[in-house]
Amino acid sequence: MRVRGALAGVAATLLASACAPTSEAAPAAASDPAISGALFVAGKFGNTLSKVDLASGETTAQVASCANPHELATSPDDQHVALACYGGTSVDIFRTDNLARVKSIELGENARPHGIVWHANGHLYATAEGRKSVVVIRDPLGETRTFEYGTGREGSHMLAVSPDAMHAWTTDLGSRTVTRLDLVTRRAPLSVSVGEEPEGIALSPDGETLWVSARGSDMAYALDPQSLERVKDVPVGDFPLRIVIRPQGDYAVTSDLADGALSVIDTATGAKVRSMAVSSREEAEAKTQVTILFSPDGERIYVAETMANTIAEVDFASGEVLRRLPGEGGGDGIAITE
Repeated sequence: MRVRGALAGVAATLLASACAPTSEAAPAAASDPAISGALFVAGKFGNTLSKVDLASGETTAQVASCANPHELATSPDDQHVALACYGGTSVDIFRTDNLARVKSIELGENARPHGIVWHANGHLYATAEGRKSVVVIRDPLGETRTFEYGTGREGSHMLAVSPDAMHAWTTDLGSRTVTRLDLVTRRAPLSVSVGEEPEGIALSPDGETLWVSARGSDMAYALDPQSLERVKDVPVGDFPLRIVIRPQGDYAVTSDLADGALSVIDTATGAKVRSMAVSSREEAEAKTQVTILFSPDGERIYVAETMANTIAEVDFASGEVLRRLPGEGGGDGIAITE
């Protein structure tokens, strides 16, 4: 039996709610000394930012963050992490070593920042959903300046930015569109309808293909980034909230909330090649699987199970769930340093 109606309600609630999840705290995770680095988790119900040591599997630091924090992005040098404060109007920056807050950057009235990218050029890019815009934050750790680009669309939610930083793309949940922004010439934005309720978005490492997952269509779409014409239509799992590209560029993966699974797409052929079970359809609503993230080497996928307060660590080659890491406070947005 499909649970789409119930899960659509859960997803809508998760976008705005600040209520505490009903699940108990995550169990202790097994250590893995072969893995180094840290995972950063935004607890959107607890209004927290946590740091999980990947070798020990333990939370080593947790601080108060801001109202209803969502997506995270680490700086190119891994020294800082930026947090989109969806329940407020700012992007807040913390040190990755001790989670000390170093800066809060205001984006304007009713900003509700959500999607965020810390580009290799050093600038931050964030959607301001309440303002129907994308904000570019230049020199975020220095003499900060902000520049706003309107999408003109409702619910500009998730974000991708080109390697040369000339263009940005958003998925616009309210308008059910994908929008391309020209960040250099400021030409009028281009918006097209892509499936039902497009939400996940990811750009291939070479910048040649834009991938979008539409949760209402159970589809992933490969688009030409400039024209936004559909190149490939790929059926995936049930209710694909997010899509990510493996760092090697060879596979795209969707997070299928209603299946409790991950769909793996061969980016060369545009075919779904396998599915990896993280939980199950029966557990899906209780766990509410949302954000997914590859490790920098592409060997593991981290999967935020928001209502279960856990982050599942999945081996990409085998599809095996290796362990479940703590994701207290309704962990959703995640970022990694190694």
